[in-house]
Amino acid sequence: MAIVSGEPGVDGLSAVVDVLRDWQHDEAPPQLHPGDLGWFWRFGAEATAAAVRTWSRDGRILAVGLLDDPRVLRLAIAPDARRDEEVARRLVADMTEPERGVLPEGRANVEAPMRALVRDLLSGNGWNAGEPWTPLRRDLAEPVQDPDVRIEVIGPEQADVRAAVQRASFDGSTFTDERWHAMAAGPPYADARCLVAYDDRGDAVAAVTVWSAGPGKPGLLEPMGVHREHRGHGHGHAITLAAAAALRKLGSSSATVITPSSNVGAVATYRSAGFQRRPEARDLRRDAFS
Repeated sequence: MAIVSGEPGVDGLSAVVDVLRDWQHDEAPPQLHPGDLGWFWRFGAEATAAAVRTWSRDGRILAVGLLDDPRVLRLAIAPDARRDEEVARRLVADMTEPERGVLPEGRANVEAPMRALVRDLLSGNGWNAGEPWTPLRRDLAEPVQDPDVRIEVIGPEQADVRAAVQRASFDGSTFTDERWHAMAAGPPYADARCLVAYDDRGDAVAAVTVWSAGPGKPGLLEPMGVHREHRGHGHGHAITLAAAAALRKLGSSSATVITPSSNVGAVATYRSAGFQRRPEARDLRRDAFS
């Protein structure tokens, strides 16, 4: 059967999330997680559906892509299809020919699992190694130490607090309580939690959203941030511990996160909370259409 590509539509998003859950394994290279779709859901179901691409054969989804940006495709591939030549060649054709509706002409980035054949084919087709990223993982077999700060699980009534910390943590963030409600309405959020840390004065100082992929699967931190006016006091360490504990309570086998290698502060924060560095990953970059 030929490879068929397309968009799932809003009605098909739940099936895509289920597929991504099934593909998560602790020893596999990091790739697109259901929590990545869950975080994108803050823009609404219609926008999320428009940003998702699928590749299937004989009715089975073999690859899923998320256009984090019109020029940035984050790709997940079924574990048994990562070296499948037919799948890889169809992915490369769709990503390199603008008329196929995946990536436009010119500058573009693709994030694909390490050791996947599609990376080899793109590298031989004018794509170069891009920015290095550092994946980190904490095993959750054992209990997580207490973060020693007040942590609240955020519900609908505190959405504005969660959104305010997000905007204060990331320059240019457009996160609002309305977007929190849109995110929370998506299927991935059924296995997610938003946490906020408070200091001794009762100020909200850090926040994180954690996403479970189901019992026995690796969970994801996406995103974690510390309020710019409260940095340097260990709040990132505390909220990361709380995130790991929340994922353990949800049944996750491990807590995972990936951050730019250039963000040495973030890497140090995660390591201080018991996360171990995994082999560095790189996306693939096309500087110009060729």
